[in-house]
Amino acid sequence: MTRLILASQSPARTKLLSHAGIRHEVLVSDVDEDAVQARYGVTDPHDTALLLARAKAEAVASLPEADGALVIGCDSVFEFDGEAHGKPYTADVARERMLRMSGSMGILHTGHWLVDCRDTSVADADTDTDPGATAPGAGVTALGSGATLGSVSSAEVHFMEMSAEEIETYIATGEPLQCAGSFTIDGYGGAFIRKVDGDPHTVVGLSISTLRALLSQAHVGITELWTGGAVDPADVRAE
Repeated sequence: MTRLILASQSPARTKLLSHAGIRHEVLVSDVDEDAVQARYGVTDPHDTALLLARAKAEAVASLPEADGALVIGCDSVFEFDGEAHGKPYTADVARERMLRMSGSMGILHTGHWLVDCRDTSVADADTDTDPGATAPGAGVTALGSGATLGSVSSAEVHFMEMSAEEIETYIATGEPLQCAGSFTIDGYGGAFIRKVDGDPHTVVGLSISTLRALLSQAHVGITELWTGGAVDPADVRAE
């Protein structure tokens, strides 16, 4: 069975994968994002997202629990007026950003990095099986690709005008304090987003189509990870 590990503690990312019926495990890295950025110097928002995604994926891939699995790391950075914005953490920072973002547009960059930790050498899974068998599941374990590769998915986010009262009430929920750019599309913040140009999953923090492309380069079809447990559209409508 192909294993996928999500190197992120983001509830939104694991919820997205679960709703898409993608079997995965969660293993959180202990990456110090500020230290990583300080080590590599100033980069643009696009490259910062990829750099941090790689750091998270490689940190988890180095753990013994990742042996035999594929590890996907993700990180999101919001670009506004040419500046990179991560999580605001404080109400004052979130307020200042949202007042500027009101009625305007920014770009959400989500970096993805995939590390294939599967064995790259042929190993007999069952010595009693026909030695001529080569297909996974037929006496030989699936070969790892040795891949370590990444990609960035970006989407333009257009905001509606927000009143000062709405901003204060939104901040009081605590939601924007832990989100890149001080907003989220799949929570209270969705009320303030007029449209998204690009993959909306990018704004949530993990592009399923980008994940599919990376898995393909590691010779893994995303359907190998389907659980058959994707959300039923009828259930979503009923909600």
